[in-house]
Amino acid sequence: MATQDICRVLGILGGLGPMATVYFYEMLTEHTAAASDQDHIDILISSRATTPDRTAFILGKSTDNPLPTMIEEAKRLMQAGAEVLVLPCNTAHYFYDELSRATGAPFINIITETVAFCALRNMKTVGLLATEGTVTSGSYHTKCRDFGLNTITPCAASQALINEIIYDEIKRGLPPDMEKFGRVAYELREKGCDTLILGCTELSLLKKSGHLGKFYTDSLEILAAATIRRCGKTPIGFDFL
Repeated sequence: MATQDICRVLGILGGLGPMATVYFYEMLTEHTAAASDQDHIDILISSRATTPDRTAFILGKSTDNPLPTMIEEAKRLMQAGAEVLVLPCNTAHYFYDELSRATGAPFINIITETVAFCALRNMKTVGLLATEGTVTSGSYHTKCRDFGLNTITPCAASQALINEIIYDEIKRGLPPDMEKFGRVAYELREKGCDTLILGCTELSLLKKSGHLGKFYTDSLEILAAATIRRCGKTPIGFDFL
């Protein structure tokens, strides 16, 4: 990486949802090689929790478009001095192209980084565990095709279980039903997946809790490692390094 490409001030476009933003910041801090405070990344965080729901808009269940709020907050971060932005929400990447065009801001793309990670490890078929909005938008499917990967998603009944885990449990601060999660994971593993992508940053909290092993590719971890490198630092402590 050329010296001029290194980001000196990082902007986190967060609040989508808040717990995932907190965990991402924690992850950046914990996994940056540092001997002192000054060795860490300078970070600006926007946590606009009132941003309209991304999945509801994508599915046509709401006309409340989250993009204007995301654009406003991205511009606020850039005006405050952020040089590169990161969006720790998979579903919100449905708006990635429009957000980039409207703000002119450089973004580190969680979907691109995650799929590139899988391709680099010679995976051929990935299972996607994500919000219904992410699955419906086809964001991962499109990027996987670009990298020559096959994508498998849960059946409708299993996707409903994942929706419950994300919205009715994790986002409400309740313990996730791991038996329910395990049934969905088993379905995808039986279909020959080389890995299961945690394609929702709320699901990343399941790996944090220690419930999940190396078979799972956590998009938030991949994003954190890529961000640390983009800021000229060395990532440490991830189980895939």
